[in-house]
Amino acid sequence: MPDSTARDILVLAAHPDLGRSHATRTLIAALRASPVAGRVELRDLYRLYPDFHIHVDAEQRALEAAKLVVMLHPIYWYSMPALQKLWLDEVPRLGWAYGPGGTALHGKDFWLVASTGGGAEAYAPGGHNHHAIEEFLLPYLQSARTCGMNYLPPQILHAAHRATDAQINAHAELFVKRLQHYPAWCEHLAAPPVGDEDDVELDERPPLFSTIGGAA
Repeated sequence: MPDSTARDILVLAAHPDLGRSHATRTLIAALRASPVAGRVELRDLYRLYPDFHIHVDAEQRALEAAKLVVMLHPIYWYSMPALQKLWLDEVPRLGWAYGPGGTALHGKDFWLVASTGGGAEAYAPGGHNHHAIEEFLLPYLQSARTCGMNYLPPQILHAAHRATDAQINAHAELFVKRLQHYPAWCEHLAAPPVGDEDDVELDERPPLFSTIGGAA
């Protein structure tokens, strides 16, 4: 187990109204109360940047110190909340995170932990959203791979608005447990980064997502 004083896990929490959140707020509270908190740098983006003026140097320093980068947020309009998208636009810059000389994130692990309003049945070819959830998450996968990061299977809580306390608590417990046991739980789960691995067949990779809950 790595030194618990080394903050090698970065959690980027992005909820526009955390006070009204149930799922995201529960995960943050569980993280803060757990022994792994000492190993985690938690950055609440909407608290840090209410004016949307992101301190790029500070965010890049946090990324450089991390081995695991976690995005924690609800899915908004089949994507990420606005401030998280702005962070993605501004922080992992050309020449730093990707492109010529952009190797700052190479070899780091990326993990999405998210919640959806729709139930699991909505994310299917015959469901309300017409596509599986992993199709909506392809931009996360490609962004991570472009930066040379290892994309870990996301942890998704479906139907968060209808989820019971027990379902949300289970989601939070799994989140904290996986952080506590990082990197052991994910060493064989990452999809390969972009580059020489482009010719790997999709069916050679592990499943790209895991879900909790369903149509509650």
